[in-house]
Amino acid sequence: MRKVAIKEYAYCLNHTPELAYYYGNTPFWERKAKGESEFLLSLSKSMRPFEEAVSYAPNQAFIGGIDPEDLEAQPVPWHQNPMRGASRWGQFGEIMPEDEFLALMDISDVFDIIWLEETFSGKVKEKLQSHPLINPNILQRLEKGHPIDEIEREIRGNEALPLYYDGKTVGCCRKSHEFDECLSSYVLLENIACKAGGVLALLHLLKRAGMKPEEVDFIIECSEEAAGDMNQRGGGNFAKSVGEIAGCINASGCDVRGFCAGPAYALINAAGQVASGIRKNVVVLAGGAVPKLYMNARDHVKKNIPALEDVLGNFAVLLTPEDGVSPVIRLDAIGKHSVGAGASPQAITEALVYEPLKRIGLGIADVDKYAAELQNPEITLPAGAGNVPEANFKMIAALAVMKKELERADMADFIKERGMPGFAPTQGHIPSGVPFIGHACEKIKKGTIKRSMIIGKGSLFLARLTNLSDGASFIIESPSPLAGEEKTVSKEAIKEIILEVLADLAGSLKGSAKE
Repeated sequence: MRKVAIKEYAYCLNHTPELAYYYGNTPFWERKAKGESEFLLSLSKSMRPFEEAVSYAPNQAFIGGIDPEDLEAQPVPWHQNPMRGASRWGQFGEIMPEDEFLALMDISDVFDIIWLEETFSGKVKEKLQSHPLINPNILQRLEKGHPIDEIEREIRGNEALPLYYDGKTVGCCRKSHEFDECLSSYVLLENIACKAGGVLALLHLLKRAGMKPEEVDFIIECSEEAAGDMNQRGGGNFAKSVGEIAGCINASGCDVRGFCAGPAYALINAAGQVASGIRKNVVVLAGGAVPKLYMNARDHVKKNIPALEDVLGNFAVLLTPEDGVSPVIRLDAIGKHSVGAGASPQAITEALVYEPLKRIGLGIADVDKYAAELQNPEITLPAGAGNVPEANFKMIAALAVMKKELERADMADFIKERGMPGFAPTQGHIPSGVPFIGHACEKIKKGTIKRSMIIGKGSLFLARLTNLSDGASFIIESPSPLAGEEKTVSKEAIKEIILEVLADLAGSLKGSAKE
């Protein structure tokens, strides 16, 4: 079976504190139940400006501004030690401010759902004209906008949700059906924001790959949102809708869902299509989840910590046939969590880590870097959820001890060398291994590591269909020379080989003559 190259990757963040304050699930339902409560008042004072989000070290690690190893060297707590000279632009993408993201939502809307106020639309259009990826074809999709009184009537009379920037109403998100909850203004806001994040990641991916949009064959979208109506509430299709905005006219696509494990499943699915020869250039991407913004804000406010869950994460990865240069996904070592595998942390880790490695004759120590559930611990620790990445690395190390591949005394060194600090926003599918793919590929290209394992785990019980856990994993490693390259030998090398053989032959003849 052919290996599949990870040709390119892109990672972006959308800084959206006001979307978070009004439409993150925790503050949204607090407001519905209690009005403008004391918690919401405290939360409004804990929101970060754009500059603080840019200088926040985990955000820089996500977009490739720094390496995860550099993040480990940053003084903690990270929110009290901003990085000096941090840029909106990283090696893998960018951190987009909220006004530009609202405009990108309008650009991504094809059903007149997003209305922007005309003055705001004009100002943000001027900003986007200097954006290196928003070309005229994309920018022309931005509407001129509506008068503020028209927007306010839509909010008062038709259940539209107001959109805010700098504390002012600058637009609204309209509902698309009289009573269909799947087409309510709130659900459509979630979906269009997710779509817009996917568009931004795809644009960065295409630029990094030096690739024309029409060269994309297939797109797989793997967020946690569901698009449809009341008759087929999860029918889709985010993938084709993202490709449409980016100009991928020759691409088809579909959505893959698996809770937090969704991206791992999507990448395995895409790799299978490329390896089989069905398709050549397949993109896997996802936008962020508005409901998970400020998800743990109640605990952050109580502990006088800034509201850190103010960014939507999104990514895109391009898979192509192996080329002998790009890092590859091994398709003979795919990890799966079967129905009968068991739900304990040990059983899950054994299924996703030990078993696929054993299948190809490798041990746990043969993987240089593991990446699983890379949630930022500054977000999860105050909420009582612990340091999730560290817990995963400890479990892998403990399994290695159990399998007699590691001494107990060496566990701490194993965790430090083969793990990393969490740096991803807490949006389910976003932290689950995929944020390290870009860093892993860069390290493999530089020769600092040879192999990495990406692990995605899912919580299926959330849908109330089963109590089973879920997960998938795959290995990224250095490419091997292509078969054609192995056979190609220069004329000079051939001459040297012939001369060596003749010299050996002459020596043996002399020896025979003496006898």
